[in-house]
Parts: sequence; C-alpha cells; structure tokens
Amino acid sequence: MGQPPLRPWQREALASYQSAHAAAGRRDFLVTATPGAGKTTFALAVAGDLMRRRVIDRVVIVCPTDHLRTQWADAASAFGLVLDPKMSNAQGPVPAGCQGYVATYAQVAARPAIHAARSGRMRSLVVLDEIHHAGDGLSWGEAVGEAFGEVHRRLSLTGTPFRTKAGERIPFVEYEVDGDLLRSRADFTYGYRRALADRVVRPVVFAAYSGVSRWRNSAGEVIAASLTGAGTKSVETAAWRTALDPKGGWVPHVIAAMDERITQLRSSGMPDAAGLVLASDQDDARDYADVVRRITGHKPVLILSDDAAASKRIEKFRGSDERIAVCVRMISEGVDIPRAACLAWMTSYRTPLFFAQAVGRVVRSRNPREAATVFLPAVRPLLALAAELEQDRNYVMAPPPPVEDDLAALADPMPREPAEPGGRTIEVLDSEAEFAHVLHSGRAVVSAGASGPSGSAGPDPASSPVAVSEDEQEYLGLPGLLTPEQTAALLATRDSDLRRRVASMARDPLADAAEREAAAGWRAAADLRREVNQLVARVAARTGKPHATVHSQVRRAVPGPASAAAGPDLLSARRDHLLGLL
Repeated sequence: MGQPPLRPWQREALASYQSAHAAAGRRDFLVTATPGAGKTTFALAVAGDLMRRRVIDRVVIVCPTDHLRTQWADAASAFGLVLDPKMSNAQGPVPAGCQGYVATYAQVAARPAIHAARSGRMRSLVVLDEIHHAGDGLSWGEAVGEAFGEVHRRLSLTGTPFRTKAGERIPFVEYEVDGDLLRSRADFTYGYRRALADRVVRPVVFAAYSGVSRWRNSAGEVIAASLTGAGTKSVETAAWRTALDPKGGWVPHVIAAMDERITQLRSSGMPDAAGLVLASDQDDARDYADVVRRITGHKPVLILSDDAAASKRIEKFRGSDERIAVCVRMISEGVDIPRAACLAWMTSYRTPLFFAQAVGRVVRSRNPREAATVFLPAVRPLLALAAELEQDRNYVMAPPPPVEDDLAALADPMPREPAEPGGRTIEVLDSEAEFAHVLHSGRAVVSAGASGPSGSAGPDPASSPVAVSEDEQEYLGLPGLLTPEQTAALLATRDSDLRRRVASMARDPLADAAEREAAAGWRAAADLRREVNQLVARVAARTGKPHATVHSQVRRAVPGPASAAAGPDLLSARRDHLLGLL
C-alpha cells in the first residue's frame, strides 16, 4: 500500500515545517488545523520524511485515549512506519522491528522517566496529538516536559487554538498575551473556512430544534417553557434537561429527523451514511438506544466510555453498514468515522472544546457532494458555539479546570436530574420538539412565512414560501445550491410530516401494557387532574377569586364535564388554558 497523497494544505504545512527547521537548533513546531482536516496524515508525513532523510531514528506519538493509539499505529503503516500501540510503562526498550510506539498522556504522566529514557536513547520525533491535554491535570504538563524536554524534535497538534493561565503553561508551546490569559501561537494554521473552500471538510447545516418542556418544581407547580428564549438561566437549564429526557417527546422527534436525513443521504450518493447520538451518561445512552430502536426499527450500536470493548465497537461501526451509534464521550477528538454525516446533540455538555471536537466527527469529507447535519437544541449556549464554529472566527478554547484525567475534562456541568436554584430537584413531565431554524452567518434563519425565535433574523413574514424541488432536497446544505431560507423551508416542511410519523412510531410493539402505561407518564388522567387543581389554586391566589369561580371559568373556556370526570385530552386543554393565564 502506497503512502496516501497529501492535500495542498498538508504539502504547504510540510514545506513550512522544513523551512522552520532549516535553522539550527529549532525543535518545536505547533500546527492548528480544524477537526477533520487530516492532522494525523500531516504528522506522519513529517515523520516519514525525517526518517527517510535520517534526521531521526525513532517516532513517539502521545495521544489522548487508548483507542487513538491503535488508530495512529494503523495510519503509520501506510507511511512505512511500524509503531507499537500496546507498549506499557512496565516494558523496557522499544521492541525490535519497531520505529517507535504510541502512548497516552496518562501513561506519560504516570512514569515520565521511562518515556524520557526511550525517546532519549535515539534521535526521536515526539508528536503531541491534541497538546492541550497536557494541561488537563496539574502534573501532566510537568510530566510531558520531564519526559520529552531533551528530545531531538517535537511536533505539536491541536484542532483549536487554546488559552492557558500564566502559571500553567503547557510545555513546548509559544504564547502571546491575551488579556489575563496566554493564547497559543501556532507555526501553521488551517481553519474551517479555508478547509471548506478546499473541500477538505463537509459543509455543516446546524438545524436547531425548539419545543415546549414541562416540569413540576419542588413546590408542586407545573412550569412550561420553550427551549428558545426560555428566560432565566435556571429556567433554560431545566427546559433543556427536560427536553433531553428520553421519556419525553423531544428526543424521539429529533432522532426521527436524523434517521430521515440518513435515509435521504443513503439514497442520494452516500450509501453508507451514518449518524451519531451523543449522550451525557450511560443511563441516558441506553435509554436513547431504546428510542432509536423503537423509532427507526434498527438497533443502534451502543458505545460507552467505561466499556472495555468500546474501541472494538468503534472500529466495527466504522466499517459496517449500521445506521446509528449512541455514544458517551468515546466519539470525541481524533476518532475517525468518515461515513458519519449526522450528529444529534442529546447531551448537556456545552464546552467549546467538546463542541468543536464532536462536530469534527461528522465533517470529514470524502467527496464534494457530501454534507453534514447537526441536530441540536435551540438553547443559547449551543447556538453561540455553533455560530462561532460556523463563522470560523478566531476561535479560542479557555483553559480547562483542574481534573483527574483527560475524560473528566469533558465533565457535564449540568446535573443528570434537573434542579432549581439551591439544588432542589424537579420532576420531568414532558417535552415537545419542533424545527426552529438553521444557522447562517451567525444568524437564525427561518423559512419564509414563519416567525423565528426571539432574536432571529429570518425573512420577511409577508413574503411567499420558498419553493424547494425534489432535486434541491438532495443537495440540502451544500453551499450555493440552496439558500439558507430554502434550507429552512425544507426542514420546516418535512418537520410537520415528521411529527405525524413519530406519533405513530413512538409506541413500542414489544412493550407490555405496564411499560406503555409508564411511558404515558404525566398524561394519565390522575396526574393531569392534580396539575389542573394546582394551577387553579395559583390563578385563584393571583386574582383573589375563589377556587370554584376559577373552575367555572375554565369549564366555560374549555367546555366539557367537570375535571373529576374529564378525560386526559380535555384535562390537557384546560391545563394549557390555565398556563396561559399565569
């Protein structure tokens, strides 16, 4: 198998590397390249070139996770490099027949001296993949510095510029002052905008989904709020976490939307298209997997960070025809699944690092006709991150907090159970989903004739709907072929049809009667009656009217029998009427 051809940016970066090291004594070089651009190929091209010219005799790769060790070793073989991905700290010298090995940052931090010995015995190139991980622990940077401070060459890679506190500098990185922090300074930068123009990465359509979430607070009050413009931060957080509850309506709706998009991609030139569902924890992941099976009729691949077989599951999914994988943490930076073109953001992670790296899993381009779609909740933290990534601004990651290991750097800042200020938990009732808008140039674009969310910059509501033909649907999201308004119109039109489909698919034919009753949850008449009575009490307290008067007014507004004899549909209508009065 021959060496993979280099992309123009990789050839340019290689020339820049060679020029920079023409000066005697230069050891370090930092490359910032957007996720999906091909940093691994570039680094191995550098290593192969240095080995051929006998500048180095050994290659050491340091990466964030065990899975990436194997991925690096497999990629290195195409460059004629044999790297051992399984070396432990207990082993001594690099095995005969190997030009080097692959380790994790955790390994280096555990025994920096052994890595210093291995890399110091011969002229070595050390590649520090996603070097910001050297700042994940208070001692990790020191360990990396101790292990590789005296090596012949160092090549550092990152997908996003990062910032560091002055007292916590990451070794081998040059910085410039950025306010109270230090900003990394790269020797070569390749951003998303340029990568998109070069068709190295896929264009991304960020499809935001709103909807109403309902929950009961610690005082027994039923709260309803939209994901878009939910008000205070605490209300937005509760609405967001309620929407992510697998028993509600938001999750099945968005999974159905992603499944439909996968079907469309498979029928229009991408026969192996797949989607990733990102979950916050293992419990949610298992529940989401059940929803995927129920909605799509296909059992998804479940990839959990604590599963010893997770790496094997990723490799199997990468080369299989499976449609969807539900993941916790494992699908982050560096994991290469080129056929993954859709991402459902069903996690409450909202750090710039995790967002950029996760979106990077679906932007790896194989041909110019492919596009990526990210389905996400229409909440302010995620929309801000998507706007930053879409516009390819000077996107800089903040320094991570002190953590115990690299996975903890992705820790979810939101609790699994939604909570009010003060830590009191709330009871999730239900959620609904509806297409809100697409992001374009940092603004929210709705379809013509639709009213966008608060703050959106959609088209004139008086204008006629934008026509989207069947042929145009095949090119959803490709720049220049559909306007943002047409893309929004297409998704909005399909969303109304999707809602009817989800209602018919949501029931699990394998579930028994008790499970179906549990899934119905708060819609049961008894729960609805309690909610109506509580809302009547709130209206009475606010207006000073007796409870009986409020009940009579509600019956006149929503005609039917008394609440004690009313069915769920009528009670639901009365509940919504009362919510409107508050």
